[in-house]
Amino acid sequence: MNDAERNAVDGAAAAPVRGADAAPVRGADAAPVLSVVGVRKQFFGVEVLHGVSLDLVPGTVHGLVGENGAGKSTVMKIIAGVHRRDGGDVRIDGASVDFGHPVEAAAAGVATVFQEFNLLPDRTVAQNVFLGREPRRRGLVDTAGMRRATRELLDDLGIPGISPDAQVGGLTVAEQQIVEIVKALSIDARVISMDEPTAALADHEVAILYRVVRRLRDRGVAILYVSHRLQEIFDLCDTITVMKDGALVSSDPASELDQATLVRRMVGRPISAYYPGPEPGTEVGAPLVEVVGGGNAQLDGIDLELRAGEVVGVSGLQGSGRTELVEAIFGAAPFTRGALRVDGSESPIRRPRQAVRRGIALVTEDRKRTGLALHQSILDNALLAIRSVFPGRTRAKRAELPGMFDALELVSRGPGQEVQALSGGNQQKVVLAKWLATAPRVVLLDEPTRGIDVGAKVAVYRLVRDLARDGVAILLVSSELPEVIGMSDRIIVMRDGRIAGELPAGSTEETVLALATGAEDPQGGAR
Repeated sequence: MNDAERNAVDGAAAAPVRGADAAPVRGADAAPVLSVVGVRKQFFGVEVLHGVSLDLVPGTVHGLVGENGAGKSTVMKIIAGVHRRDGGDVRIDGASVDFGHPVEAAAAGVATVFQEFNLLPDRTVAQNVFLGREPRRRGLVDTAGMRRATRELLDDLGIPGISPDAQVGGLTVAEQQIVEIVKALSIDARVISMDEPTAALADHEVAILYRVVRRLRDRGVAILYVSHRLQEIFDLCDTITVMKDGALVSSDPASELDQATLVRRMVGRPISAYYPGPEPGTEVGAPLVEVVGGGNAQLDGIDLELRAGEVVGVSGLQGSGRTELVEAIFGAAPFTRGALRVDGSESPIRRPRQAVRRGIALVTEDRKRTGLALHQSILDNALLAIRSVFPGRTRAKRAELPGMFDALELVSRGPGQEVQALSGGNQQKVVLAKWLATAPRVVLLDEPTRGIDVGAKVAVYRLVRDLARDGVAILLVSSELPEVIGMSDRIIVMRDGRIAGELPAGSTEETVLALATGAEDPQGGAR
């Protein structure tokens, strides 16, 4: 989200909220509405939480950060009544509680919005909001009253565009998330936990969520906010708690922290190692892929070179053509005009299979939908591309994969484990293993670190630099500007399906955004 969007959201959040007759007691000086005190939890005799404590205060947003496996989700599930604690205490307004089910937590005003929504797609928004708690009139469900109450809740959040009568299955991910939040408000929730709420949202949808979170805060709701996106944590949170390996590392006002400190506490290494520079021995070589005047229904006038040993970043607003660019090169949505050359020879690619045979790999932005077979094993997933395109190499690659998994620092119970049971970061490592097994010379990465923790991101960045050192050409698409700037040897900026300009390594976020929004032309002049 850029500064203009943040300012607009801040202005919207300042608007009065209907139904708030009196300002609630909130802020740093207020007493906690919910406290986690020295909580411990074991699974199969192994302790995964080691005496964790935190306070949730009315009218504040409390950020909870840490790598995958740090214990964040376990804390949330204990608060939500999904898991029971094995030690310590959970208190509401100072009184000890022990929720055995989410229904008990909801009755006490504690709601959780998990990454996987608990909605019925074939029912309306109003039916989902009041599911199991339908208001009745003369013994019958009061449909009109249910719709009216849902509309009032949506209005309170400043969301006029969602109809109470809309079928949930037809809503966007962001709109479904709003429905989950409205469900929480319908039980008069005083505490709302949000688990990675922006992981699947586009940039403009993130702005909507920002507005909703700030409205909830202004109503006096205590919010526990879990996210891997550090900029969001600093944009929204009043307090930030860091966890590592099931233990509390620190809990401080956000104003007293910066990203460098937060990264160091989460992963135990300085931020200077976060975006590694080129590895010693890296040399930029000849173009491996060249596009001249490339175009299709979504792209036009694409001129691009990908050179051996070089990391080329791709930035741009949502819908600018970033994903369409990598899909065109890979043959998933091929160029229909212009020329595409591989190793200097014109080589039209019409299907992904052709791209793989020419040494091109694509890590797609949605690993669960298009990158993995979730119900299959790690080993079977890692062999997917080889079995499909190079079946004769299957036996040899099977023998090589354990070493590749070790190099990627894949954490699992073994190659036979189902991929769906892995963390997001480890799932992404399986996707990378699948493509590395094909020995690609060109790797197209579309949002390769989306939804994974800081430690897993660093592992991906190191892999990118290792591949470049070995002469692989990398095209890195990301919606996170610090990532594009930190990892790229040069930056391509997309706008409206075209390349708006090219920038050198180390360019500022303002310069990239100027090109992406049309505030500056490719030569740097004002428009």
